Amino acid sequence: MARPSYHVYPGYAAGLSEGFNYSQSVRVGDRIEASGQGGWDRETGKIPEDALEEINQAFSNLDVALKDAGGNGLSQVYRLNLYITDMATLLEPAGEAMRKWFPNHRPLLTAVGVASLALPGMRVEIEAVALDLEGDKANEG
Repeated sequence: MARPSYHVYPGYAAGLSEGFNYSQSVRVGDRIEASGQGGWDRETGKIPEDALEEINQAFSNLDVALKDAGGNGLSQVYRLNLYITDMATLLEPAGEAMRKWFPNHRPLLTAVGVASLALPGMRVEIEAVALDLEGDKANEG
């Protein structure tokens, strides 16, 4: 059985990882999971005021977290958990972002409304599970 390898991409996420003692992604064999990614700027940690911009940045951060674990990014995602603080105003832009980031497939999605998220001003957080069969074979040798 494959052993887990834990990953943290550089910049703001590394500080979060250190402060909360967690990893941004983990790879076990051909499976990669990413912890909740917010819409923070990867260098400054600033969260955009515009909802769609924040959601797109969260997907961008998710893509980086998956690639940091040796995957090909969002193209390999088959499951998403989306946590949002205001379903009425954020669900539509989230759907728009899904169409942008997943043009060739439709991953499973669970969207959950929550009262608040970990960082001040954060309105969205996205977790993912991806399958990387080719990368797992490369890691075997």
